[in-house]
Amino acid sequence: MSIILSMHSWNQYNEILKTDMHFCMDWKSITFDWNRARAFLVTAEEGSLAAAARSMGMTQPTLGRQVAALEREIGFDLFTRRGRGLELTPNGIKLLEHVRLMGHAANQFSLSASGKSDAIEGDVSITASELFSTFLLSPVIKNLRELEPGIEIKIFSTNEERNLNRREADIAIRSVRPTQPELIAKRLCRVRGYLYIAKSYLQQLGNPPSIDELNKANYIDTDNSGRLMELLNSQGLSLSKKNFPVISNSHIVQWELVKRGVAISATIEAIGDNEPLVERISISDLPLVTIDLWLVTHNELRTNRRIRRVFDFLVSEFSDYQQ
Repeated sequence: MSIILSMHSWNQYNEILKTDMHFCMDWKSITFDWNRARAFLVTAEEGSLAAAARSMGMTQPTLGRQVAALEREIGFDLFTRRGRGLELTPNGIKLLEHVRLMGHAANQFSLSASGKSDAIEGDVSITASELFSTFLLSPVIKNLRELEPGIEIKIFSTNEERNLNRREADIAIRSVRPTQPELIAKRLCRVRGYLYIAKSYLQQLGNPPSIDELNKANYIDTDNSGRLMELLNSQGLSLSKKNFPVISNSHIVQWELVKRGVAISATIEAIGDNEPLVERISISDLPLVTIDLWLVTHNELRTNRRIRRVFDFLVSEFSDYQQ
């Protein structure tokens, strides 16, 4: 592939070879190959050879040979393997900044020649809980798609935690701040949870229901652990397992059962207060639960423009939820 690069980018590449790195060969003997540099750039941005190969439309062995050839040529390792992904070495981090400038110059040349705009394109995968994905994330993704039509979003709606270190998702929305040093976490928002009951069920219990009536009511939990029962009893109720005749591990199914008047359950106020079929039950003046939500990504993915764009957009969109 023949391509014209700016002298500024080429000079920066030479400077890093002369000053920032220590090679086992003379830097002047290096013959620059943009295909190898691009293979390194995309691999660094995608975080793995498999993802980079898909992005570049080539086989993983071919891409791996190009990266290995560049490492042999410059005389040091660019990556170390971590699980299923790759982590940049300190020298790789230094080189990446300069190769990215070269990539930008190459991209600008290509866009200028084809008359296209400098759009951000590619896949970004987000994982979040069922409720959050359905009710809070969906309208935000609609806004994002209108602003960035080149970014294709993959949403993994699950209450199970996907492993960002293994690249099972690019961005995660979690209720617990991660402790792994390789993950970046930013507090996204704070949500409050309350009990909600269908208006049809509320008529049976009395409006407002007394503590005695609430102690006789039916509730829904996600499992048989008794966590919701313990939480409600700590708020002044006296419930037993007989009060939980329905169990569902799906929060969406739970919410549908609540709306149909089958039983009572808890959800966050942004969902419950906007549903006309239900009403909030206040056992006390305080929320039943308050949770900080965290936006999490892998630290290497800061080098990826589209993931950084989505990450920053989510932070901005949920700024109204900050408390």
